[in-house]
Amino acid sequence: MKAIVVTDQAAGTAGMKLVDRPEPQAAINDVVVQVHASGFVPTELAWPSTWTDRLDRDRTPSIPGHELAGVVTALGYGTTGLSLGQRVFGLADWYRDGTLAECVAIEARNLAPLPGDVDFTVGASLPVSGLTAWQGLFQHGRLQAGQSVLAHGAAGAVGSVVAQLAREAGAYVIGTGRAADRQTVLDFGAKEFVRPSDGLAVDFVVESDRVQLSEIVQRVRDGRLRTNIGNVSTLDDAVAALNPTERRKGNTIIRVRP
Repeated sequence: MKAIVVTDQAAGTAGMKLVDRPEPQAAINDVVVQVHASGFVPTELAWPSTWTDRLDRDRTPSIPGHELAGVVTALGYGTTGLSLGQRVFGLADWYRDGTLAECVAIEARNLAPLPGDVDFTVGASLPVSGLTAWQGLFQHGRLQAGQSVLAHGAAGAVGSVVAQLAREAGAYVIGTGRAADRQTVLDFGAKEFVRPSDGLAVDFVVESDRVQLSEIVQRVRDGRLRTNIGNVSTLDDAVAALNPTERRKGNTIIRVRP
């Protein structure tokens, strides 16, 4: 299969290469997904999990990317809850080879069904942004209607989802960002736009959650949530797309299959 790999942490995205790799096999409780679209978070290349396993052993060359949407093509022993040919989307484990590839092996529990009326590109744009916003607001922030939310970078991939989910939950949303982003932030649901200021901050690592993914994609289906996709490219052109020469808003999505 074709895949993007990284081997040199110092090189960053410039060190990415498109290579041929063996197709992955489904371990116990895994599925293999034929990837149709993949998301990529540039900060992945600064995460230890991109370069080493849980025992701190080098695992390069590794395949980055952890967001995906695609179709299940194989089931591992003991796998339940998913079926062959099912459309799915979700978030791959940080310490395993990722989704910038034609196929990926992933734990079934990290995936949720992708409804047939939601495009693979949209599905791949949701896991990191959607789950980060959801968990930050409702699990860690314990947001209640009537509270105020300060959404930093509210024109960006995560911030725009924060603004929309918070507004829907009955919060008063204040968005921050660059001056040029003012109208975009207001369009995503903020009532005010200001320069960044202090607020309550909670550090957490986003986790995959099938129920939350299903809640998020349902909001996309019924028009309550808009995705923020900045650029769409092919796997063959992914290296150039992930090394942009100018600032882009929103997610960069790699379409692995037409």
